[in-house]
Amino acid sequence: MSDLLIELFSEEIPARMQARARDDLKSMITNGLVEAGLTYASAGAFSTPRRLVLSIEGLSAESKPVREERKGPSASAPPAAIEGFLRSTGLTLDQLERRADKKGETLYAVVEKPGRAASAIIAEVLETTIRSFPWPKSMRWGSGNLRWVRPLHSILCLLSDESGGEVVPLNIDGIQSGNTTAGHRFLAPARFPVTGFDDYVVKLKRAHVVLESTEREAAIWQGAQNLAFAAGMEVVEDKGLLAEVAGLVEWPVPLMGRIADAFLGLPPEVLQTSMKEHQKFFSVKNPKTGRIEGFITVANTETADHGETILKGNQKVLSARLSDAKFFWENDLRVAKAGMTEWLDGLKSVTFHNKLGSQADRIARIAALAREIAPLVNADPDTAEQAAKLAKADLRSAMVGEFPELQGLMGMYYARAAGLPEAVALAARDHYSPLGPTDTVPSDPVSVAVALADKIDTLTGFWAIDEKPTGSKDPFALRRAALGVIRLVVGSGIRLSFSMIGPELYDRHIAHIDEISLRAKMAETKGLGFVVQGRGYVGSAPPRATVTENLLAFFHDRLKVFLKDQGIRHDVIDACLAMPGNDDLTLLVKRAEALAAFLKTEDGPNMLAGFKRANTILSQAEAKDGVEYSYGADAKFAETDEERALFAALDTAEAQITPAMRSEDFAAAMAAMAQLRAPIDAFFTAVQVNSDNPIIRRNRLNLLHRIRAICSGVADLTKVDG
Repeated sequence: MSDLLIELFSEEIPARMQARARDDLKSMITNGLVEAGLTYASAGAFSTPRRLVLSIEGLSAESKPVREERKGPSASAPPAAIEGFLRSTGLTLDQLERRADKKGETLYAVVEKPGRAASAIIAEVLETTIRSFPWPKSMRWGSGNLRWVRPLHSILCLLSDESGGEVVPLNIDGIQSGNTTAGHRFLAPARFPVTGFDDYVVKLKRAHVVLESTEREAAIWQGAQNLAFAAGMEVVEDKGLLAEVAGLVEWPVPLMGRIADAFLGLPPEVLQTSMKEHQKFFSVKNPKTGRIEGFITVANTETADHGETILKGNQKVLSARLSDAKFFWENDLRVAKAGMTEWLDGLKSVTFHNKLGSQADRIARIAALAREIAPLVNADPDTAEQAAKLAKADLRSAMVGEFPELQGLMGMYYARAAGLPEAVALAARDHYSPLGPTDTVPSDPVSVAVALADKIDTLTGFWAIDEKPTGSKDPFALRRAALGVIRLVVGSGIRLSFSMIGPELYDRHIAHIDEISLRAKMAETKGLGFVVQGRGYVGSAPPRATVTENLLAFFHDRLKVFLKDQGIRHDVIDACLAMPGNDDLTLLVKRAEALAAFLKTEDGPNMLAGFKRANTILSQAEAKDGVEYSYGADAKFAETDEERALFAALDTAEAQITPAMRSEDFAAAMAAMAQLRAPIDAFFTAVQVNSDNPIIRRNRLNLLHRIRAICSGVADLTKVDG
């Protein structure tokens, strides 16, 4: 067995591409080797800004011989058929084997391919990998045709075993493979030979290169924490930035600097975002004041002055960046304190969608809906409407123009600066939430009302213009919006009927679309009084009932995804969706959770089996007899104790389930249904339903109908597996 070491040494690879490049290199090389007949024990891929590395252990020395056998035509077949077979195999007639069978003799081609040396296979696979590597972006350089993410300088390809190592010969566009690499660009630029992976790692570290990205991350984080701790501060954790910075340096040297006092009045998120986006700095917080007062930058070299010059240069650049941010902040505060009218007027010229109007049009719809939703979430309608009207005002601010990721958050600061109620400020920050399955759900009632209005307006609007998600395409993030509505509704326990809200919002959107179409036509005719015949775009809009049904079905699909993540099976969800009131998501989730919990108990599966047995017998009898057995069973026709016991148990269960369902106490209803398990089991053990006596048979089938009716009042158990 041998070990293989590959290094592709180039100019700096963008940090964002390194993780995927490691995975691609590993999969392309190992898959190619295995397909060619080699085996290996383990493989690991690594990267630094200037190199992609693959180490494979336990690689077989050669591929196994292959014997291929192909059946051809009969020996007595026409010459043309035999000649065609010979061409396809590359053999001559005297190289074919003749084998007797029932129909005579048949020709067979037997091709034996000897095993190939690992080095030959590696050279082929590596060249194919390099020439077809799936970089998101690549370039050519010089006069060659080779494409790589940045100019490729050298290829290290070394196959080694206990007796030593050998270079796998390979030449790609003039780049000859070898056994040498280079260290740090400035601290150890000379090339040096290696004998294997272990030797490679040790010599790289001596040459000021840390090969493993996880080791660089650990060194950066530990160094940053030590610097901050020594100054009585703490580093703000940012795992994404840590991974990115680890991809920018080969020899990380953390350095700590201070932010000038003139900028400490900026919101901490502004400081953090500006330093992260522009400079790749970590923020350092003073735990006593809660302010961002310092930064950590990571140099890629060691200097005689311990980074003092590097820090001065970084602080100079940072001061320029933060001066811009301070200018934006102070200018935005002036507009905010003046009532934000300038921003709100500006939103009239910002198109949300060419068929749904401007952002101002959308805000008007959201405000009206937020006012309606407010009482359902115990929010003040006037405050909810005010919050909705101002929630998106910061989209026109200079700060959000520079840092779009701060939208909403800056709205909160500006609302506070304007002296608005805290609920309005929180709604500006939180109305975009939740943005994903793990994002925090707003808890303030006004924020919940505005967030729901925002998302519901988006969904009904795009359904009104027939711009629904298709397959994997969802350009307007409607799936995320629907999941956000579900999490808001379920998390707040809101009783919201989409069958009522959907049509009303749809009508609003139709009116807006009519107005937009009219404005467009007037613009086309230069305002000469052109009369729009019909309804413009709306003439082809889907019917309101269809939109409501489709949108509700879309919510149900998203709800299935949401509940599956909570561990609730798809069949349990389907059983609850089949019940009345399925447009009330809170009711639907409560029912599904109760049913799922019931099926996990000891009584659940047995009770389900008893129900299904009763339903099957009853359905078969109704199909056979052509009647429905639902006219009421009478206990006076019961012949056995088990039959009488089931009558009594059904009476008791019905008396408990009916009020429980009326009060939406699904857990109590399930508990009452569980009490039917033993009587139903005993009934089927002792009683033959299809009695020879037609009166007894009819009475027992009506009794089975009671089982079906009582249990089906809780959920449609016919849809539950088991």
